[in-house]
Amino acid sequence: MILTTTSTLDGRQVTRYHGIVTAEVILGANIFRDLFAGIRDIVGGRSGSYEKPLRDARRTALEELSAEARDLGANGVIGIDFDYEVIGKNGSMLMVSASGTAVTVSGV
Repeated sequence: MILTTTSTLDGRQVTRYHGIVTAEVILGANIFRDLFAGIRDIVGGRSGSYEKPLRDARRTALEELSAEARDLGANGVIGIDFDYEVIGKNGSMLMVSASGTAVTVSGV
């Protein structure tokens, strides 16, 4: 499965468009993670307590896009876009959503 944020693929031709595919992954806020992230923010540096869950959420969203595209008979998803939204009561959850166009690409 080819996954790309671009709308074209060098050296390959899109032979069929199958439609839009989407995926949503929701992360619940963890009070201990929030506490440690807050401490990290005070002393500076990166917040690994948030980076790994976000990376995992993006990976899961890409897996879901791939599965949905495969179900449509596609062998690629182009134009992938990620969005992040805080949702839930008091912004207690983070949603990572991904969308793209499922396609059949020649030469794969």
